[in-house]
Amino acid sequence: MTIGRRQFLAGLGGLAAAPAFITPARAQLAIADGITAGDVTSDSAVIWARASNTSKMIVTWATDPKFADAKRVEGPIAAGRTGNSAQLVLDGLPAGREIHYRVHFETADGAASAPSQGRLVTPGPNRDMSFVFGGDQCGAGWGINPEWGGLKIFETMLATRPDFLIHLGDRIYADRLMLEEVRLPDGRIWKNIVTPAKKEAAERLDQFRGNYSYNFLDEHYRRFSAEVPMLATWDDHEVMDNWWPGRRMTWKQQHRKGYRVKETEILEKNGRQAFFEYTPMRRNTADTDRIYRVVPCGPLADVFMLDGRSYRSPNDRNRETAPGKDAAMLGAAQVTWLKEALKQSKAVWKIIANPQPLAHVTKKPKPRYDQWANGDHGMPRGREREAADILSFIKRENIRNTVWLAADVHYSAAYRFDPNQAAFQDFNPFWEFISGPFHTRPGRVKYFDKTFGADQQFRTPVAPIINPPPSDGFLYFGHANINAKTGAMRVTFRDLNDRTLFSITLEATG
Repeated sequence: MTIGRRQFLAGLGGLAAAPAFITPARAQLAIADGITAGDVTSDSAVIWARASNTSKMIVTWATDPKFADAKRVEGPIAAGRTGNSAQLVLDGLPAGREIHYRVHFETADGAASAPSQGRLVTPGPNRDMSFVFGGDQCGAGWGINPEWGGLKIFETMLATRPDFLIHLGDRIYADRLMLEEVRLPDGRIWKNIVTPAKKEAAERLDQFRGNYSYNFLDEHYRRFSAEVPMLATWDDHEVMDNWWPGRRMTWKQQHRKGYRVKETEILEKNGRQAFFEYTPMRRNTADTDRIYRVVPCGPLADVFMLDGRSYRSPNDRNRETAPGKDAAMLGAAQVTWLKEALKQSKAVWKIIANPQPLAHVTKKPKPRYDQWANGDHGMPRGREREAADILSFIKRENIRNTVWLAADVHYSAAYRFDPNQAAFQDFNPFWEFISGPFHTRPGRVKYFDKTFGADQQFRTPVAPIINPPPSDGFLYFGHANINAKTGAMRVTFRDLNDRTLFSITLEATG
């Protein structure tokens, strides 16, 4: 193979390795944030990157870490309409192999960026599978603090060598500004990196984009993103706290956070576009706004990524006695899709990635519930009716080995749902694992609804104060490993120092 000038520079490791070979024109083009992959299947993956200028995305991939068998694939143009982000679907990948890939950008006049290199692993037969899961990062005013070490939990998760991350939402907190310094009650000072996008609540598209770019300022997050593919959905803070379609803010809500608009349609539109621009995923060709999807991860698992925001009814007391659009979390179309997708799944495990926990609830009744549960512990009402419908379908169709994952509440917990302890009993026992936060304040609420017989087997500690910084250590993630021979799934909760706090092994049936 003839090695061209660009390939030679790539072999040297990019701009830092060979500055003398880069002309000023070429030096202007660069990868702006980082690279990552997503929605990896046995034979495909989505590769993501963002360029500094308008240019074409080029991906080179190989099974050999030295790129001896490299294949070059030309991708789309990264331009202003996508915030200079670009995504490329790699098809025809070999199953059960480690894939090494490089991304760079080229302009029409021959300028090229330095390459960035990543890796991913395609699922395959006779190979164990592992993944990490959770959500909630850079919220409650706690951002990247280089003096403390940045987003350190991503370095901890990377050390477990997972095949992928299931991100369950709140990847950004677009609805809260960030201060350069936060003085703590004991006199300590927490220092945040603050960018223009983090100085006010996001309304414009460039502000939402800036929130996603903010994560890439951290070295741990950049390294993790290049090494671990992501399966992502969203929750509320990708747009605004506790939003629903058509929500109109009160005067108090609007001015408390500095919003100039009252309607959330503008926020949702811009937040959704930024989510798609920064999330490596296969878009649904019939409905390009659709986030929910199933990602087939080989014979061991199918992952069902749910969207609990786009189709929900307005938050209210959540006590409706009849199903319908006024008592929706997922909406009728998504529920129908989920049932059919679960029924068709041939994988050992059916992993339902649902950002909102099924039983989380506050102690006192609320005028508006943002979650599934309503706290009355009785027969399903409101959004609980959707959950009951799904659970009954799983039982009726004899769909085995379902596990639910959630985040949102800023703590980690393991729940076993048992019909023998429930007000509603038409379902088979199952587990739900809640994990997080990755980098924000810990959650304090510790109550749960008994409609579906939730039995809390584990919960991380409640912090002594309401909003402690990440340096106080209340950061957690979930880790799962599926044994290829037995099909057993071992789930653990771990802390910032990779200490195992809880562990359970679920045996596969059927």
